[in-house]
Amino acid sequence: MTIEVTVPGSKSITQRALVTSSLAVGDSILESPLDSDDTRLLRNALRMLGVEIQDDSETWTIHGTAGRLRQPEREIFMGNNGTGMRFLMSLAALVHGTTILTGSSRMEERPAGPLLAALNELGVEAVSIKGTNCPPVRITSRGLSGGTVHLSASISSQFLSSLLLASPCASRSVTIILDGKLVSRPYVDITRKVMEDFGVVIREEDDTFFVPCTAYQARGYQVEADASSASYFLAAAAVTGMAVRIRNLPANPIQGDAYFADILAEMGCRVERNEKGTLVQGPKNGNLQAVDIDMGMWPDIVPTLAVTAAFAQGTTRITNAGHLRVKETDRIKAVVTELNRLGIEASELKDGLTVKGNSRNMTPAVIHTYDDHRIAMSFAVAGLRIDGIRFDDDSVVAKSFPDFWQRWDKLTKALKRV
Repeated sequence: MTIEVTVPGSKSITQRALVTSSLAVGDSILESPLDSDDTRLLRNALRMLGVEIQDDSETWTIHGTAGRLRQPEREIFMGNNGTGMRFLMSLAALVHGTTILTGSSRMEERPAGPLLAALNELGVEAVSIKGTNCPPVRITSRGLSGGTVHLSASISSQFLSSLLLASPCASRSVTIILDGKLVSRPYVDITRKVMEDFGVVIREEDDTFFVPCTAYQARGYQVEADASSASYFLAAAAVTGMAVRIRNLPANPIQGDAYFADILAEMGCRVERNEKGTLVQGPKNGNLQAVDIDMGMWPDIVPTLAVTAAFAQGTTRITNAGHLRVKETDRIKAVVTELNRLGIEASELKDGLTVKGNSRNMTPAVIHTYDDHRIAMSFAVAGLRIDGIRFDDDSVVAKSFPDFWQRWDKLTKALKRV
């Protein structure tokens, strides 16, 4: 028996499509976008910049501004939406005036220095108000002039995505030259694909991105299922030996996190991708195998993988994920701490972690979520095998998946019937 699941639209794609449609010429309609805390914060911010948005149904209508954003009347609060904060820093460069962006206490610890430096190189006055190279930030501009800029994206690919999204609205073309490595490359690929869908094609050579001075064009746009959100349900199949199909995760998704199914295949699961969606069948004998894997391309699914690895034979080693330390929380430390709390031997590496699979030693506990949605949803997977796991704050899922617990409850009931 196969358990069929539908997950919400992609947070990554929704936020990028919100930006491109807001800057476009004409009115766009987004189909199946994600309605969550993060996307609400971004929608409200865009409204403060003069964008008209109707979002009272499963389709949102965005009235494009043709890149002409207005100065907000007050500070824009972005909570802990790091993606939205960084996107808005470059969008604020299109405003003639001053924009102040603030966030939660954790946001004030999240790096923004490389993006601020790049904006200053482009002639924008971009300042960390507290002098920490983190938010809150003040952006003062007379529009984005364009030209050549150097950018470090070794901490976050969002710095590059932010510049890419705003650059078509500059007064002339923009050339972005990367200094050093680029982390989380698949998220930049998502940015480029969404931009292309709205009429802007970027040329890339070596470590240089050439962005034309070309207007975004409004369109109807279908948001595909969130691959990061799908990972929890696919992990459920892996640890229970059941078959779970994500109906709305297509065979050829644009999100890098869809690779999680391939990782599960390496661990011993059967994977099928076709017009019906993406299916994972966990091994019937329960013999998941540990993996040694570089996760630099797929950081958001590291917590899901780490919890899944607790049920595998052998020691899983996850590397090249040091940028997880500057997410909503230090996700490496948080995952290791909570796995240890459950009785699993897990250790931090400088850029990752190791997990020694041994479900026999797992004991129930109250999981600390650190105000991080992905910690809560990842450890829900452990609760499928260990009775009595609870969470100190299960409401944190609202950041990206507001009805996660309702859908998870349907899954667990279906598993019990099989």
